[in-house]
Amino acid sequence: MKSPFEMLANAIVARPKTVLAITVVLIIVALVGATTVTMATGSDTYIDKDSQRGVLLNEYTDTFSSNSIMLLVESDDVLSPDVLKYIDSLQNEVRGERNVEGVTSIVDLVEQVNGGKVPTSKADIEAAEAAVPAAILSKYVPSKSMTISIVSLEPGLSQASQNSVIDSLNKRISLSDRPAGTTVTVTGSPAFQKDMSTAMGTSMGMLIGAAMLLMILAVGLLFGHVRYRLLSVAIVFSGLILTFGVVGFSGISLSMVAISAFPVLIGLGIDYAIQVHSRFDEETRRGTLPEAVVMTITRSGPSILYAMLATSMGFFAMFISPLPMIRGFGLICVIGIVCCYLVALIAVPTFGLLIGYKPKERAHEVKSTSSKPKKMSVVDRYDHALVSLVTKIAHNPVPILLICGLVALVGFEMDGEIKINTDENSFVPSDMASKISLDKVSRTMGSTSSIPIMVQGDKVTSPEVIKWMYDFQNYAASSNSQVTGSSSIATYVVQYNGGQIPTTQEEVDNALAKVPLGTRNQYLSGNEEAVISFTTVTMTVQQAQSLITQMKQELQFKTLPPGISAGLTGQTEMFAGLIEDIKNGKMTMTLLGFGMIFGFLLLVYRKFAKAITPLIPIMFIVGWNGLIMYSLGIDYSPLTAVLGSMTIGVAAEYTILMMERYYEERTWGLGHLEAITHSMKQIGTAITVSGLCTVFGFSALIISNFNIISNFGVVTVLSVAFSVMGAIVVMPAVLALLGGKDPSPPLHPEAQSEET
Repeated sequence: MKSPFEMLANAIVARPKTVLAITVVLIIVALVGATTVTMATGSDTYIDKDSQRGVLLNEYTDTFSSNSIMLLVESDDVLSPDVLKYIDSLQNEVRGERNVEGVTSIVDLVEQVNGGKVPTSKADIEAAEAAVPAAILSKYVPSKSMTISIVSLEPGLSQASQNSVIDSLNKRISLSDRPAGTTVTVTGSPAFQKDMSTAMGTSMGMLIGAAMLLMILAVGLLFGHVRYRLLSVAIVFSGLILTFGVVGFSGISLSMVAISAFPVLIGLGIDYAIQVHSRFDEETRRGTLPEAVVMTITRSGPSILYAMLATSMGFFAMFISPLPMIRGFGLICVIGIVCCYLVALIAVPTFGLLIGYKPKERAHEVKSTSSKPKKMSVVDRYDHALVSLVTKIAHNPVPILLICGLVALVGFEMDGEIKINTDENSFVPSDMASKISLDKVSRTMGSTSSIPIMVQGDKVTSPEVIKWMYDFQNYAASSNSQVTGSSSIATYVVQYNGGQIPTTQEEVDNALAKVPLGTRNQYLSGNEEAVISFTTVTMTVQQAQSLITQMKQELQFKTLPPGISAGLTGQTEMFAGLIEDIKNGKMTMTLLGFGMIFGFLLLVYRKFAKAITPLIPIMFIVGWNGLIMYSLGIDYSPLTAVLGSMTIGVAAEYTILMMERYYEERTWGLGHLEAITHSMKQIGTAITVSGLCTVFGFSALIISNFNIISNFGVVTVLSVAFSVMGAIVVMPAVLALLGGKDPSPPLHPEAQSEET
C-alpha cells in the first residue's frame, strides 16, 4: 500500500493543473471565511468562564456589576451655570438611551439642595456647593476644571451592547451645543475595552503587513541561490489566508494575545516553504522534474511533518493553560502551521512541475574555460564555513556542551527572579484615547475599581447573615490600609434600623422595605445573593494580589453562618489571580511541551536515544531564554508566558530536521562524523536562511504599539536566533556523542554520480 506522500506525489506528477485548481478554490473559499473573524476583549479572554472563579465572576457581572461609562467634562469652570445646564440637558438625553439604567453627576447633587432645580446663578451654585458633603463633592468634582458624569449600564451587558451605547453617546456629544471651551470625553472600562478592540484590529493588519514586507526582504536577500525565491512568501501568504478562513468558519475570536500568532505563523510558515523549496532545488540537480517531485515529497514530506508535529506539541501544551487567551494563541498557531505545511508541500512541487523548474548553477558546478578559478558565491562560502565549524564541533563535543549547559543553568536560576505583570493598562498603546482619559480620572479620583465579595445561600437576608456581612466589612476595612470604604445591603439595613444591627427577621424586613429599590438592587438579588463592595486606593497588581490574599484568609477566619458561602470576585481579583496562573502555568506548559514532544518522537523512532537527541539543545535554549529575559528586564505577561512551550516547538523543527538529515546520510553509507558534516553542508544553509526569515517575521512584533506584543517580539526574535544556534552548534555536538555505529547501506547518491 502506497503512503499518503507517494499518493500525493503521483497525483501532482499525473495532474498538476488539477491539484493547482483545487488549491486555488480552497484559498478563495478561505477568503470568504476570513471576513467573519471577530475580536475578543474583556474578562472572558483572561479567565475560563466554566471554572469556579469564572462562574462566580460571571454571576457577579450578570447580577450586580453595572459597568459604568464615565463622561469626563472639562472646562474653565465646570460649576458655571452654563456648564451645569449643559450637563443636565445631556444627562436627560442619555437617560433615554437603551440599556442605560441611570446617570449621576454633580448636577443631581446640587438639584437636591436647590429645590429640585439646576441653579441658574453663581450665588445659588456656591450655596448648593457648600451644602453638599465635601467627600461626595470631591468624588464628582475633583477640580474646578473637571467633573464626572457616571452613566450606569444594565448588568450583564455584552461588549457589543456596551459598544452600541458608547457610539450613541459619542454621537449625541458631537451634535450637542457645548458651551465655549467645554469638552466631553467618553471614558471608563467599557470605552477602554472598545478602543482596545479597535486598536487590536489595526495592530493585526499592521503586524501582518510588516511581517510580509520583512519576509520579502529576508527571502530576497538570503534565498537567492534558488530560482523564484519569492515563491516561499506567496506560499506563506496563501497559508495565512487558509488559517484566517478556518478561524473565521470555526467562530474563533481573536484576543490581544492571539493576534500576535499571525506574525509567528509567517515566521514558522516560511520555514516549511524554504525547506521544501531547498529540497526540490537540490533534487532537480540530480534527476528529472517528476523524479524531483517524488523525491521531495516522499523524503522531505515525512521529516518536515515530524518537525511540524513536534512544533505543534509545543503549542498543544498551551491548551492546559487556565487563560483562554493563551489557549487561543496555541490553537491558532496549530491551525496555521498545519495550513502552511500543506500549502508548501503541495504548491512548490506543483509550481515547479508546471513551469519547468531549472535550478541555478552554482560556482563549483560551472566549468570555467579560463585558468583563473571562479569566485565562490556567498552561499558557497557560508556552506564551507559551516562545514569547517561543524567538523571542529563534532571532534570536540564535550567542551561545547559543557559551556552551553552552564549558561542554560544560570538562565534557569534567573528565571525565578523575573517579575510577572498582569496589568492590562500597561499592555495597551500609551496614546490610546480612552487610556489617557481613564488615567486622568484615576489620578484625580483615585481607583475606579472595587473588590466585591459575593455572598450566596438559602437566605442572605436573615439576621445572622446581615450581622456577618456588617461585621466582616467593618473588620476588613479596619485591618487593611488599602481599603478606603465598604458597603453592602447590611450597611443600609443598619442605617434604616436606627443604626442598630437587627436581631429579628421582622426588623430586617422592615428596614429592607425602606431601602430605595435602586440601592437595594445594587447589593441584593432576591434572598439568595448579596454583594459586599470594598473601595480601595490605587494599587499595582502585586499590591492587589497581596490584599486579595489577605482578604481570602480573613474570609476563612470569620466563620460564615450555616448554608452560606462567600468568595472574592471582580476584575481586581481576576487580574491578581492571573499572577499565580501565569507563574504555575508557564512551567507546566514547558514541562508538558517537553513530555509531549519526547513521547511523540519515542513513538515515531522507537529508540530512547534518538527521541531524546533533538530535545537536548532545546533544554539549553529554554535556559538561555530565561537569562536573556532577566538581563533585558522583560516581565512575564500572558503572552511571554508561552515562550517556553513555543520555543520547544520552534526549536524542535530545526533540531529534528538536522537529525533526520543526519540519519538519511547514514543510510546512504556515510560514516558517523562524515554524516554530521555532510548533513550540515546539505541543509545548514536552509536552516540558517529559514531561521533568519523567521527572525524577520517575528521582528514585526517589535514594532507593535501594544507593549505586551512588542516585548514578546523581542524575546521571540532572540529565541529563534538561539534555536538556529542550537541546531548548528549544539546539535552536531549531541549527534557526535549519541550517534550509533556505522551502517552498511547503499552508496551515497553523490558518490554514485561521481563513479558514473
